[in-house]
Amino acid sequence: MQPAPQATEAPAPAEAAPKPVRIAAVGDIHVRETDKGKWVDFFKVVSEQADVLLLCGDLTDHGYAKEAEVLAEEMRACTIPVVCVLGNHDHDKHEHEKIRDCLLRDNVHFLDGEAVVIKNVGFAGVKGFGGGFDKYMLSMFGEASNKAFVQEAVDEALKLEAGLARLDTEHPGIKKIAVLHYAPIKATVEGEPEAIHPFLGCSRLAEPLDRQNVLACFHGHAHVGTLEGETHNGVKVFNVAKPILQKAGFALPFFLFDV
Repeated sequence: MQPAPQATEAPAPAEAAPKPVRIAAVGDIHVRETDKGKWVDFFKVVSEQADVLLLCGDLTDHGYAKEAEVLAEEMRACTIPVVCVLGNHDHDKHEHEKIRDCLLRDNVHFLDGEAVVIKNVGFAGVKGFGGGFDKYMLSMFGEASNKAFVQEAVDEALKLEAGLARLDTEHPGIKKIAVLHYAPIKATVEGEPEAIHPFLGCSRLAEPLDRQNVLACFHGHAHVGTLEGETHNGVKVFNVAKPILQKAGFALPFFLFDV
């Protein structure tokens, strides 16, 4: 006599892995007044391929609000949230506040020490500043003008730290992305003349990335630098300046990163 078959429980269906948040990033787009119509296709394509767009400074070419007006019109084609920081070019004509105001809208977020959460990913950002890297980093010594230069980098690093810390306080355990214009590490400015490295970024900007367990950092500014590097603690850093992406063979100048 055959034993009665034992009832077996059907395995529970496996839960689908959560879909990653796809980030597109580019810096140094340097929009000019003559660029009307040039960027519409870019914003349409990036909206199809990514969930969030990071613009890592130097949004305008000469720092004029009129250039930002052109960019604002082009960005109407962008249907995904945009996170921005300003760059040195955007400050050149002292119209950076007008540039910011011109581009702000519901889905455009400017960061200058602030933080924003989009699709359960936290973003904190600052422009950053120069000062050099590692053992060649400029110290707080000498003339008042020299100390003021160093203090600017210190202040930018403190703002970045505050924004990242705020994310942890308000959203414990959230994945964090840092957005800069200036470089936080030397590796991503390699390729630029060594004499100008101190003006391309500062190691002080890397300290908050390591202390706050940032997942990745994106910056621009160094047009002939290197695409990818890491902080001392292994935080991934990407130099997404538009000329670097073009040289690397990207069909459209944006870098994609999944969180």
